[in-house]
Amino acid sequence: MTIDQVQREIIEEFTLFDDWMDKYNHLIDLSKTLPEIDSKYKTEDNLIKGCQSKVWLHSEYSDGKVYFYADSDAIITKGIIAILIRVMSGRRPEELVNADLFFIDEIGLRENLSPTRANGLAAMVKQMKMYALAYQTKEQKKSK
Repeated sequence: MTIDQVQREIIEEFTLFDDWMDKYNHLIDLSKTLPEIDSKYKTEDNLIKGCQSKVWLHSEYSDGKVYFYADSDAIITKGIIAILIRVMSGRRPEELVNADLFFIDEIGLRENLSPTRANGLAAMVKQMKMYALAYQTKEQKKSK
């Protein structure tokens, strides 16, 4: 599945819910699908700066693809990072760097978050793209 296909799938899921209380409950359910991150990655270096709650994000690069692992101490935030990982993990760095994450606005996520959570969402996306950019740069240097 492409990034856009996964995003459309998420948009479709969220259209099943009439109000934001139901959508928040769906985010909570999604948080439960996030695989447990190894405690060795719950370090200060892996904390997302700009999030009100604690969010740890770890990435790995294998076979030309970026894989993300994360956790949060807040259940809604954990659901948000779970949905971002669903879209972005297992992709080539250039896909991630250039990705238009249109699902965020399509489902109304940004506008239905508190300003601090919206800032945290932006920080999570930025960090994931920064990891991808770093892997992309490393690959380009290796191939020269």
